[in-house]
This record gives sequence, structure tokens and C-alpha cells, in this order.
Amino acid sequence: MSGNLEKGVKKISRVYRMTNADASGSHFTIEPKEQLAAIKDMRASGIVPLGNFHSHPETPARPSAEDIRLARDPAASYVIISLAGENPVMRAFHIENGAASEEEIEISDG
Repeated sequence: MSGNLEKGVKKISRVYRMTNADASGSHFTIEPKEQLAAIKDMRASGIVPLGNFHSHPETPARPSAEDIRLARDPAASYVIISLAGENPVMRAFHIENGAASEEEIEISDG
């Protein structure tokens, strides 16, 4: 997810879908070439990385122990989409120093 930071609010303008190199429903590794291409595109477009998202096919929309352990950027928003129930659930988190706190999400068309 990328875009701009305006008055402390992250405004996402672009989402990059990337391949899970692990081809797993319980673990993911971003394909390095795709990640590099996304960063190059962000730089060329004058936008910045704001966070990332991934799905939890069988568990709730909350960071797993592995999600927390692998969260390296305290400025990033970590969005998790659970597909475990009848309807998808999307939640965002700030993860820093081994602790996760939920962030507010507002979806708008402008």
C-alpha cells in the first residue's frame, strides 16, 4: 500500500499485489523482484510506502506471533484480512516493540 501522509492520516492511492513466494496459506514471503519493482514505481510516482496487507485464510484478522516478530517498520500499517468467516474482516495494526495496537480504517472514494 502506498500513497501520502497528510496531517497524520495515511491516504492510500495505490495497492501492489505481489506473489507469495512460499505459496502457503500460513506463511508468506514477498517475491523480491516484485517488491523492488513496486518501490521503483512508488519513487517514480512521488508516493511512499504506507504499509502492507495480507490475508489470514483460516484465522481472525489479528497479527499472529509471526506477524509481530517480522514487523520491522514501526511507521507501517499492517492490514490483515480474515477469510475465516462468512464475510471477510479487515483490520489494521501498528506494530512496534513486539506489541500490536489497532488502527482506525476509513474507506472513502475520494
